[in-house]
Amino acid sequence: MQTTQWYRILGIAVVATGLLGATVLYAEEAAKAPAVHVMVTSADLKWLDGPPSLPPGAKVAGIEGNPKDPGLFTMRLKFPANYKVAPHWHPADEHLTVISGTFYMGMGEKLDEAAAKELPAGSFVVMPAKQPHFAITKGETIVQLHGMGPWAITYLNPTDDPRSKAAAK
Repeated sequence: MQTTQWYRILGIAVVATGLLGATVLYAEEAAKAPAVHVMVTSADLKWLDGPPSLPPGAKVAGIEGNPKDPGLFTMRLKFPANYKVAPHWHPADEHLTVISGTFYMGMGEKLDEAAAKELPAGSFVVMPAKQPHFAITKGETIVQLHGMGPWAITYLNPTDDPRSKAAAK
């Protein structure tokens, strides 16, 4: 056999071994995480006070996963009328659906109500990771947020962070 043929055979063997290894690893990971159905109605939701990373008044209901852990999560947030979330960003893409009410969202480093886009119920937003943005409500509004954890919120101006205000008390 010629040297070129040996290199071809060796190359095919390396690729086949890699594909087999990847398939085995995928199968092992799939076996670790058993599939479960998640079926939730609005009546099933348990609303709790929002996290300390949001200004007081928000409510949160977990639906799937834990935003503190790696992996997918889904939650709903209920905001009262005249609620504001100062400019901030997240470490991963934010996927947001307006369930009820009207949500106002804008991009940038300053909270500018005139620049906020009106998002009525049924609207959908994908905010890229680390994109500075802000949010406002005029009436009670419920949004559904899903993304990849671990989830966090970083305020552009540290004095806007409700956690720093709580620590100062």
